[in-house]
Amino acid sequence: MFRSIQHTTIRLRLQRWLPAALALALLLTACSSGGQNRESDGEPTTLKIMYWNEQIFYNDYGLLFYATHPNFDIKIASTSSIQTGEGDYNEKFDEFIRNEKPDILMLTLDQYEKFAADGRLASLESYVADDKFDLEGLIPGLVDLMREKGGGELYGLTPQFSGQAVYYNKDLFDRYNIEYPTDKMSWEELLNLAGRFPTDGQDEDRIYGIDLGYTASNLHQFGQTIGLTMGLRVVNSADKRVSIDSESWVRAYETALKAFRSGTLYPNDNSDFSGVMTYEDYLFQNPFIAGKVAMTINTTYLLQQLREAANAFPDKAVQNWDLVTIPVDPANPDYTHDTPFYSIFAINAESANRDAAWEFIRYIHGDEFAQVRSKTFAGQLPVRTKYIQDSEGRNMAAFYMLKPSSSSLFAGIEDLPQDFSMQYYTIGTEEMQAVMDDRKSVAEALASMQTRLQAALDASLANQDSGGASAIPGGTGASTGIDADEAAADDAGEDAVE
Repeated sequence: MFRSIQHTTIRLRLQRWLPAALALALLLTACSSGGQNRESDGEPTTLKIMYWNEQIFYNDYGLLFYATHPNFDIKIASTSSIQTGEGDYNEKFDEFIRNEKPDILMLTLDQYEKFAADGRLASLESYVADDKFDLEGLIPGLVDLMREKGGGELYGLTPQFSGQAVYYNKDLFDRYNIEYPTDKMSWEELLNLAGRFPTDGQDEDRIYGIDLGYTASNLHQFGQTIGLTMGLRVVNSADKRVSIDSESWVRAYETALKAFRSGTLYPNDNSDFSGVMTYEDYLFQNPFIAGKVAMTINTTYLLQQLREAANAFPDKAVQNWDLVTIPVDPANPDYTHDTPFYSIFAINAESANRDAAWEFIRYIHGDEFAQVRSKTFAGQLPVRTKYIQDSEGRNMAAFYMLKPSSSSLFAGIEDLPQDFSMQYYTIGTEEMQAVMDDRKSVAEALASMQTRLQAALDASLANQDSGGASAIPGGTGASTGIDADEAAADDAGEDAVE
């Protein structure tokens, strides 16, 4: 119900903006020098691009690209077939590429790293140098991360991202005479700040310090999020040994436990809404929009909801808000483990149309495309920072100030068995529920997790070696045990006109 309402609104918004965006694209093309376009006036240039499906591609990229490149004939190799059915995901993915032979591949970060190491991607370095393509204007750390994952070579880029930030209600901070949050706070600092808001009053009337949504759906989920921020890992990559009973992990989970018991976290009961829901209902079931929480950690998708709520319901919606970065590891305050790059475009090393493929990649990562897409915001931001702006001067840099880190909870373990990822979540949830029920201390629960998870990992690896288990889709990218492809498909679907 909620997603249906949201999709309808996004669809209407895109239908309103796309004609204007198309006109702007044509105007920019007419005013620019024609030397950048590699296509000729002869036969159409055929290009096969891997994407979710043709409809989503048309709305995300095709409309603008066709307007400026009428001599291109683009075919879409739809990945929808990979997402359905049984069988090993990675095998189906490879088979899809072998059969479809797309010129441009759409990859997750882990797939990008593996394909680059296997020599299956064409380098972009010479194209960037020859075209003097501007990489400096992209969000900090993006190119460095792509080169790091490419073994020192640039093989791909992503044109949009949907990062996270801390949204805060300035009026509530002013009311209770509490200083505003700042960029690059630790989890302890952020939660202590949230804890300064009063915790008395009835649930329907009181103000909560912070809403963390799914991040704090249970103690295990929140503890691992804090641990990931601190750069901790579940498994030692050198010997494939579980390493979750360390003092650092104890500190991460105890920080989460303290927050749970403080009464400052907004309760997420995950109850289903029954009955008819209007778009107003949908907007105001978010406690930050409704002014019920002082802070929330959320993605770029909340930006548009806040703007629409403020315009349509100015007397009810929060108006005076701003942004700071999500919490960081004090030992590495310039980096984040939130890497929201779901769709990396790279050129297939076997493509016979590399120049044409580069023209597409160049255009969708260029200044003109970013300028037009910034006028049709539907949840994701362009990677060109000069087009990430807010009319009221809010701190939009909070979404991209931090450089992406390449590590994850399971970093270093290639083809980690998928069943271990699921067991990690199940066992962790069980053990941390025992902590919440006062049946175990955090240290005792982590010691039990250590023993149970090591046995589960050993069994999973043995089963995988015998051909009985699948690896996590896309490698080890699901740092929280969630399929990254599912999240990517959701993000792409937000931009689609149905």
